[in-house]
Amino acid sequence: MKKIKTLLQISETGIVAVVRADSASEAIDISNACIEGGIKTIEVTYTTPDADLAIKELVKLYNEQSDIVVGAGTVLDETTARLAILAGAEFIVSPAFDKSVAKLCNLYRIPFMPGCLTIGEMKEALTYGADVIKLFPGSVVSPDYVKAVKAPLPQADIMPTGGVSLDNIGEWLHSGCIAVGVGGNLVNAAKKDGDYQKVIQLAKQYVNKVQDARNQKQ
Repeated sequence: MKKIKTLLQISETGIVAVVRADSASEAIDISNACIEGGIKTIEVTYTTPDADLAIKELVKLYNEQSDIVVGAGTVLDETTARLAILAGAEFIVSPAFDKSVAKLCNLYRIPFMPGCLTIGEMKEALTYGADVIKLFPGSVVSPDYVKAVKAPLPQADIMPTGGVSLDNIGEWLHSGCIAVGVGGNLVNAAKKDGDYQKVIQLAKQYVNKVQDARNQKQ
């Protein structure tokens, strides 16, 4: 049931904040700003030093808030996936599909979101039980690509990451994406200038854009 709840939360939020930071403490601060701004699904990437410590602390901080989901990103291998799960990660994101990571996530009933670009990659990922296809890098394709992919693979739940902005988030959602992943366009203000208020403001704008897009679709 927890796996289903996590996937529903990702779908309902419509945005995953991709947090790449220079330290665990910075990752926590950025995540807190995103959550304060209304983005309640956080992906702490393993390019962040001591990412598992950041995940563990965030899970502890928001343990009593059932609508906040913390996961791990840039998971390249089975060992890292297991460390992330032990730290409390509720979903696993990889830049590419990996069979061993898929099997581990299936064993522990943790949603797996591998990066894929071609229909062949997506088909293989779905065969091994991938729950959401991370369309990566999203910057090299367009929302129309999602429509083309979902013609032969209508069962694929797709989340583009890379190149998603306030200007195009509505187009991605209208193309049939379950959610979007937003990284640098959201969190760079904190990394460059330590401006966490800017991150909060941007998060609120992204949340509003998702709501607008869904209202237009109804």
